[in-house]
Amino acid sequence: MSLAGRTALVSGGGNGLGAAIARALHAAGAEVVVTGRRPEPLAELVESLGDRADWRTCDVSDSASVAELADSLSDRTISILVNNAGIAGPVAPLTEIAEAEWDEVFDVNVRGVFLMCRAFLPAMVERRQGDVINVASVSGKRPLIRRTPYCASKMAVIGLTSTLAYEVGPAGVNVNTLSPGPVEGPRMERNFRLEAERTGSSEAAARDAFVSRAALGRMVTAEEVGAAAVAMLAMPGLCGADIDLSAGMVA
Repeated sequence: MSLAGRTALVSGGGNGLGAAIARALHAAGAEVVVTGRRPEPLAELVESLGDRADWRTCDVSDSASVAELADSLSDRTISILVNNAGIAGPVAPLTEIAEAEWDEVFDVNVRGVFLMCRAFLPAMVERRQGDVINVASVSGKRPLIRRTPYCASKMAVIGLTSTLAYEVGPAGVNVNTLSPGPVEGPRMERNFRLEAERTGSSEAAARDAFVSRAALGRMVTAEEVGAAAVAMLAMPGLCGADIDLSAGMVA
């Protein structure tokens, strides 16, 4: 699929899934703008992409920061919005989670999606064309012990997406959720390390126990998530959907 002539804005784009999605969109021909709170990884990614790439710093949980971002891109036609920015939050029983920890997860993972959509959807609706992909997680659809704020926030994103699709779908704007399963990388390695410490087992045992839940017996890769985002854009009839990419974790 060619995305030539389209401009994509990817939040949380400096590393991890955001960077992988940005690379995939760029490879498909799109002009890409990545945002995040730290300039260094954003600048490094843009340098590696070369032309048709730009970056802006933005804290998606802060309305003033999002408004500044929208103003700085007022001369761009953002027709693809990927709300990927998110944090993992605490790994602890709910009764041991501080209010500030809970609020931080929802501020970034849910409020951030709301603020970004509110800022960039009006122009899409006016043009009667656009695509929004909100990155959720299979953890919003299945239990993940000691991760209540994260799981609850991702289920909230799924609910936000399905309702928003009905609000803007009639104007020709597609809104969908991409729900990756566990992705190979530093975040999951951290989780395995913490689980091993909690249970007194090895990190390898914690990993094996986790991936055994997937039909394919493995985690997905960041590159697979990027490819899925491009594939979703190739399906013009896709609206209000929640695409599960989990190697069969919730099959």
